[in-house]
Amino acid sequence: MAKNTDNKALSLKSLSKSNVWDVQENDIFRMWDGADKDADIHENVRHYVDIIRSAFMIEEIKDDEPAAVKKKYEKLGYKVAQVKLDDNQKVTWALKKRPIMRVTDLTYENIRHISAAKLIEVLDRNFGGGWESLSQSIKDIIESGFDISTTTLPKDRLHKKGGMYEKKVADGFEVLEVAKGTWVEAIFAKVKPLAEKPRMQFSSSSLDDEEDEIPEDTYNKPDEDDVEIEDPNDEDITEDNYSTMMDLGSDDPDEEAANLSEYGDE
Repeated sequence: MAKNTDNKALSLKSLSKSNVWDVQENDIFRMWDGADKDADIHENVRHYVDIIRSAFMIEEIKDDEPAAVKKKYEKLGYKVAQVKLDDNQKVTWALKKRPIMRVTDLTYENIRHISAAKLIEVLDRNFGGGWESLSQSIKDIIESGFDISTTTLPKDRLHKKGGMYEKKVADGFEVLEVAKGTWVEAIFAKVKPLAEKPRMQFSSSSLDDEEDEIPEDTYNKPDEDDVEIEDPNDEDITEDNYSTMMDLGSDDPDEEAANLSEYGDE
């Protein structure tokens, strides 16, 4: 998993559509048992059920259904147990984590709860045209949780010693190779680290200083637009001090091909 959470510390009240992907079926049943006497949860049952449904498939088994129905769900990988939805009603749930099998199963909520190896498996199952065959919305979801880069090279040059492929693998990237005739597209994926949001801090003394500070009187000062600016002297420009941002040279064809096809590597 890309993110580990102490499942025992979670409760129904702290459950969200993001961290619900960290728990398993038995955790859900344990949470319901622990919330048996919580009036607030019983009054908002639908809210908590909706959160659970975002990551789990829930099937309700009626009391009058034969025991064979329960066994059928268990054979399909469901966990079966009773939950108390209100003070007087208990129901039997068959619960199973929603599988992430296709790229269309990926969401902003679950993308950080899978590994790079799992992402490569999902991409491999859905690919045909390579990275560009994905819709922009799917790319955005993937890139919110993973660093992605690609390169397309001839088969015999993809694994060149000291090349991009070797460097990426050494840096911890998982890789998927997509054949394109005599060429191969390599898609590299690595879990993106969580970025901490910077917090602005103000000291009480600096705030007091700002309150006591008297603003400068600029009423009679000329505007910046009114200040005369001297024209640059064209004669000062020479071959020695003239520069350009354009780079016209590249001696390595492999490097040139990688630069043309790499996405997000910079």
